[in-house]
Amino acid sequence: MTKRIIATEEAISLINELRHRHGPLMFHQSGGCCDGSQPMCFPEGEFKTGATDVCLGEVDGCKFYMSGDQFEYWKHTQLILDVIKGRGSSFSLEIPLGVRFHIRSRVFSDEEVAELETTQPLT
Repeated sequence: MTKRIIATEEAISLINELRHRHGPLMFHQSGGCCDGSQPMCFPEGEFKTGATDVCLGEVDGCKFYMSGDQFEYWKHTQLILDVIKGRGSSFSLEIPLGVRFHIRSRVFSDEEVAELETTQPLT
């Protein structure tokens, strides 16, 4: 089954390190403040999602959200959570480690879009 959000091995390794330090985690795709548009990792429940936020799925057991307006631009792409070197200027948990989460994407095929629309309601 095609997923809206997946992660590289490096991202999963970092998630596990952060989970060990901070407990359960969640992600929210920033819409432009604090270092542009980047995924931000928080202890689960620390970032308050709003009524228009969309849950794209889970990455290694962590829910991944973005605003509904931003989702309209990204809905035809699969997001790939990755890690890059460099310190961002956000409030994300990984920043003190000298790395940051980063999103890559690819466009869904027509078949994948049809599958998503019939099998994965957004929550």
